[in-house]
Amino acid sequence: MAALSSSELLGIWRALSGNASAPGWRSIDLFQIATIRIKAARLAPGNEEAVLVGFANCKIAPITQLPQGQGFRIEKVDLGEASGDHQWLAVVRQPEGSLELFAAVVSDVYGLIAAANGCTEELVYQRLLGRVRGWQEFMRKGREGLGPEAELGLVGELCLLQHLLDEGVLLYSALQGWKGPLDGLHDFQIGVGAIEVKSTMATEGFPVRIASLDQLDDSQCPPLFLASLRFVLTGSGKSLPEIVEDLRFQLVLDLAATRLFEQALYHAGYLDMQAANYSRRFLLNEMKIFLVDGDFPRLIPFKVPTAIRRAQYELDLALIPAINHPLADVLKQLGVL
Repeated sequence: MAALSSSELLGIWRALSGNASAPGWRSIDLFQIATIRIKAARLAPGNEEAVLVGFANCKIAPITQLPQGQGFRIEKVDLGEASGDHQWLAVVRQPEGSLELFAAVVSDVYGLIAAANGCTEELVYQRLLGRVRGWQEFMRKGREGLGPEAELGLVGELCLLQHLLDEGVLLYSALQGWKGPLDGLHDFQIGVGAIEVKSTMATEGFPVRIASLDQLDDSQCPPLFLASLRFVLTGSGKSLPEIVEDLRFQLVLDLAATRLFEQALYHAGYLDMQAANYSRRFLLNEMKIFLVDGDFPRLIPFKVPTAIRRAQYELDLALIPAINHPLADVLKQLGVL
């Protein structure tokens, strides 16, 4: 199916202007894929531009649970007789929102749904909400995307997530445990303990930054493991967007896990519309997992003077003579397998 450009959308909305004094929706069908319909529309009397997405079987959440933000709003609407057997979700431009940017949003939504052939309505619905959240965050903060360090950090967490799935951890359990993007104390809180992930591309040593006195404090959620991942940049590796798409493909069968994954990506600052920014291709060259216990070198609240309330420090994992624990053994100790 051909893409729908922003300029084509602007032309369609101009054609729908008409008499804005009579309240209600004026719309035109754009396409239908399986049971999902999509329309370009205007809402009178404000003459607001919108896109309408109709679902025949999917239950749409109340408006209080739908993402809201600057530039445009999203809401459940009733099209009267035109609703047919569908429930309709409207993405509507706010008066202060840029028309050109909103056209780009709708063009992106069109492409997302057009590419969803063969997917269930519920999966398309969850992906749509995730995409809308991403655009709203982009408009709110004017994000330029992840910096190189944040990109590497997210690649590391996603790589460990993939390894968890490869070891047989249930999809929902793995995604429910991924707390890094949600400002969790540790990147993965899974089973009875936690795993902290540190990534590097250094060729010598393994320098990592410890963000706080609590980060390696195993008293809060024992056992605590630290996974160190070393990456190299090579054409045979995978880019961040490719890693994201591989995981999305695996999560297709678990809609609850898909919802958690999309929310985590949003909180991590990863937006699909910025995928072209992430061209580096990462290959995992080495992974070691250490048990953080009393013999592990660290700064924790009980090992520093009480007057020291906050600290960040650098740790060279290459200098630590700790045992490398296979991931399968780690997961058994965490009670996951």
